[in-house]
Amino acid sequence: MTRNSLAIPAVTFLAVALSPSLSSQEKLLRVANTSISTPAQTPAAAGLADEEMARLHLARKEYKEAEDIFYRLAVTNPKNPLYWNELGIAHHNQAQLDQALKCYQKAFKVDPHYADAQNNIGTVLYERKKFPKAIRAYKRAISIRDNFAPFYLNLGYAYFSQKDFENSIASFRKALQLDPTSLDPTRSRGGTVIQDRSVSVDRGRFYYLLAKSFAQQGDVDRAILYLRKARDEGYSDFNSVQKDPTFSLVLKNPAAEDLLAPRLVESAQP
Repeated sequence: MTRNSLAIPAVTFLAVALSPSLSSQEKLLRVANTSISTPAQTPAAAGLADEEMARLHLARKEYKEAEDIFYRLAVTNPKNPLYWNELGIAHHNQAQLDQALKCYQKAFKVDPHYADAQNNIGTVLYERKKFPKAIRAYKRAISIRDNFAPFYLNLGYAYFSQKDFENSIASFRKALQLDPTSLDPTRSRGGTVIQDRSVSVDRGRFYYLLAKSFAQQGDVDRAILYLRKARDEGYSDFNSVQKDPTFSLVLKNPAAEDLLAPRLVESAQP
């Protein structure tokens, strides 16, 4: 094959990227078939401007607009795994899981050390309720980058979905050790997708188990913090706290008195 024949696909994919009439399915096929050896066609300065604009669209939750720009960047810069990953996130936020998964897999194929992409593969598997496969994906991401709290959060959520509370809480505890603010939903995660739907209907129990885990470690302040969160989320079985020897140090702390005191129920006005 001559050098001229190798240049043809690059022109074809550039034309595809700029075509406004492509459906999501057609784009998915292009993503699956794009050669990672295709040379980039976009000048660096223009690429940077496009990337900034695409990120702005993501921040504004304008996911379709972000998708269009990241798609153009990805097919014209196919050796850049970041663009494939961000394209996947744009699809993911539109609930287009097939397209998102293809993009994450493409990013990881380009760079087998790109832990964010492997984590994001896990989030798609998680949403499809393939929890054992999601757990394997998260563990693979951790094996590449073992000091990043969001990966442990996702692993914890996946274990929680399987009712493996021991491994779940151990994973959350590790995340909090790495980043005490990791459970803050307002934190920006960049190219990392985080799932927490598994605990959305039982946050009270989730925080109680987390409090018990910290109590076992002798971390009284955090145990009280998450007991308070458990109460605020509707957890009411505080008799078990008073009877459980795990919380013996916590119960000696004055802050626990108000926390465990029965809440007064206001009488209805006539």
